[in-house]
Amino acid sequence: MKKIALIGLSLAVLAAPALAQTSGTAPAEAKFSTVAKDEMFSSKLKGLNVYNQKDEKVGEITDLAIGKGDQVQAMILSVGGFLGVGEHYVAVSPSSVRVSYNKDKDSWTARMNTTKDALKAAPEFKYPK
Repeated sequence: MKKIALIGLSLAVLAAPALAQTSGTAPAEAKFSTVAKDEMFSSKLKGLNVYNQKDEKVGEITDLAIGKGDQVQAMILSVGGFLGVGEHYVAVSPSSVRVSYNKDKDSWTARMNTTKDALKAAPEFKYPK
């Protein structure tokens, strides 16, 4: 959860200069950060399969929704369908998805306590226009 919050904060920091340019004011002085070797990047999160407690694939992380408070408000999952046909999106709370790193396999995993049917029956998320 901490890493997800850091991802959200990182994305907000990256967006700040672009937002500042549109408002006509200069951004604050540049501040630099260090990144640990085992940090999660949003590029690794997008496309990550989500498995349930029975080790069944229940969806795939396709996007993050970041609120005005610079926090990740939702993870957008692609559920159902086959090869993109019949799939739809659902927005789930980041607290319901556990993302962890397996050092032995050098890979990230995402898990949540749900079923395929529950996600298929969840309200569909549609991107705002």
